[in-house]
Amino acid sequence: MLFGRNESRLKNLLIVEDEPLIAFDNEHFLETLGYAVVATLDNAPEALALLPAGGIDLILADVRLNESSGRDVAVAARQAGIPVLFVTATCPVDAPKIAIGCLAKPYTQKELRQAIEAVEAHLDGAKPRRLPRGLTLYDIDGAGSAG
Repeated sequence: MLFGRNESRLKNLLIVEDEPLIAFDNEHFLETLGYAVVATLDNAPEALALLPAGGIDLILADVRLNESSGRDVAVAARQAGIPVLFVTATCPVDAPKIAIGCLAKPYTQKELRQAIEAVEAHLDGAKPRRLPRGLTLYDIDGAGSAG
């Protein structure tokens, strides 16, 4: 493509967020950008049930969910080969071992878009053009911070 955005490899997103307004805003915003939101769920058990079906390119997960944890989703997703970007106020200490990155709340829509673009570049082995405020990326092999 000569002009505009290149075709994204991260097309199908799963949102795991228990705050309804944030979940709805993220889903609507990401769909307007051309992403397919596979599902927007508010708990880990439902998210875990979707993983075996495949078709998920990236999971955006809050860590603190009602009576469950996005951390559980990240552990299972890593085993399934699906990258997870935590979108949370406080990243778990073991985030570098189970997630591709962490975007700190609160964040803007622009920062969310930039975070997904940075994750995609990082997965492709490239240095992201810019890291939005509050984003930390981790080594793909889980060995520590990449930026």
